[in-house]
This record gives sequence, structure tokens and C-alpha cells, in this order.
Amino acid sequence: MKKMIKKAGGKAELKTVSGGKLWAMVHGEMIVLHDEKGGMSTVTQADVFQSNGVIHVVDSVVLPN
Repeated sequence: MKKMIKKAGGKAELKTVSGGKLWAMVHGEMIVLHDEKGGMSTVTQADVFQSNGVIHVVDSVVLPN
């Protein structure tokens, strides 16, 4: 994910399945997500491969519109 953020100029816009938006940024060594409602969450474990895709574990709920 850090490569994607760097390629996007430091702030990557992500689209959710329901059409909402999240923004991912690097703060120090951590990846931080910001949602459309002003909330923030830190990725605590990235790239967890599952049978149907890849997930990232976060420390709080993000609420896209």
C-alpha cells in the first residue's frame, strides 16, 4: 500500500465497494486512513491474504458515505 500512496503523491484515494471514499497516507512508519466523515484509523496489519482477497486490519471503524 505504501507504494500506491507514494505513486499518488502521498495521498491515495480509495473507493469502497459501496461507492464511498477513503484516503490513505503514510505517517512515519504507519499507514493512516481518513474517511469522508472526518474519522481516522491506523492500519495495524497490512496484506492479510484470504481465499477471496486481501484485507488490512485497522484499529478503529472508518465510515465512508
